[in-house]
Amino acid sequence: MKDIVILSGSPAIPSRTDISLKHIQVLVEKEGFSTAYYSITDFSADDLFQGRYNSEEISKLAENISKARGIIIGSPVYKASYTGVLKALIDLLPENAFKGKPVLPIMIGGSHRHLLAIDYALKPLISILKGEPLQGIYFVDKEIDKTAPENPIHDLNLIDRVQGQVQEFAEAIQLRNG
Repeated sequence: MKDIVILSGSPAIPSRTDISLKHIQVLVEKEGFSTAYYSITDFSADDLFQGRYNSEEISKLAENISKARGIIIGSPVYKASYTGVLKALIDLLPENAFKGKPVLPIMIGGSHRHLLAIDYALKPLISILKGEPLQGIYFVDKEIDKTAPENPIHDLNLIDRVQGQVQEFAEAIQLRNG
């Protein structure tokens, strides 16, 4: 069992979403949590398109989410929302998949104009699955250095924001799970 399940909704490889989530994964692991990382690209397109909620991969994901202490979910902004392929995956999970779990939402967009996508798209999705969304982090594409995946964030204020959200996430898990 892993403490934290990380879900990436980016269909691109490599992507700033994956780079950001993997950076946050390292920070969470430094807090002493074990993690399981899933990319939307890990799942069969046929399973997603045909709604095979009982496929082996989807069942394993659902089981790992049910046993996790917290969830991190990230997506690039597509048309002012999360990706459709992430929605296809989420639709295959049980109705209360995130029940009672702290969830750290992450979104990456092309500009600050899409900043509210995290509040108006991703957080409601988390709530529908009965998760407890934290404030979350919105990145602008240019804030993520794809050439330096080990250290993709250079802006000191953003580094502090990310670290603050990781701390809040860790504290929420500790409070929830003792």
